[in-house]
Amino acid sequence: MTSHPAIRVEQLYRYPVKGLSPERVAEASLETSGYFPGDRLYAIENGPSGFDEVTPRHLPKVVYLVLMRNEALARLRTRYDDASGRLSVAYEDRPAVSCDLASREGRNALAGFMKAYLPQELRGEPRVLKSSPGYRFTDSPTGYVSLINLASVRAVEDYVGAPVDPLRFRGNVFVDGLEPWAELDLVGRIVEAPGGLRLKVTSRTVRCAATNVDPQTGIRDLQIPRVLSQHLGHADCGVYAEVIAGGALREGDALTLEG
Repeated sequence: MTSHPAIRVEQLYRYPVKGLSPERVAEASLETSGYFPGDRLYAIENGPSGFDEVTPRHLPKVVYLVLMRNEALARLRTRYDDASGRLSVAYEDRPAVSCDLASREGRNALAGFMKAYLPQELRGEPRVLKSSPGYRFTDSPTGYVSLINLASVRAVEDYVGAPVDPLRFRGNVFVDGLEPWAELDLVGRIVEAPGGLRLKVTSRTVRCAATNVDPQTGIRDLQIPRVLSQHLGHADCGVYAEVIAGGALREGDALTLEG
């Protein structure tokens, strides 16, 4: 085991509803072969896609409401409560709407909200989809846990000449202490946390137009994939990892690399 005490978990985030607000968590307990807890539990179908909740299969993100095409989603402020299954949705100074996503009626209420909020961007009736055990609405069929290297984000800032919010990359685990782009060389490596968690880095993450959207304002103000391609010859930033041994992960954890 090679110790890298400088590799530190700075922030942990989950995204309970695909395309909606990130939620910061101080710690998480990950299960072997599982996903990041509370992540991408729901998605909002943008018109009929053929998705079957009983026998789910991975579909391209464009069949859902996502920041890549629907940047107005970033102007909503949402919060999901695990215990009750309720999602609160706030927009500007209007009273928050509360939807019970555990019930069909509550999911229909959220779909109705989106129908009124994005009438020009819908290809048909919206439908809020619920994940089943062993399935999540991740961009990649093997995107179990997403890791972002904050040094790479700072390099992107140098490329574009402007501040870049790391949340543009919608990762789960934000780490610091690596050199810029060093995460891309970790594919095939195993990362271990003090709580016994072991992650195997499986692939690089190709960035899409969602990163062009400011997560605070919902304004499409940068061209990050294009800039990455110009400087690096690819549009990769961050990596996906598979949970090969369950365990705890906490903000402030120092990570080690095997081998």
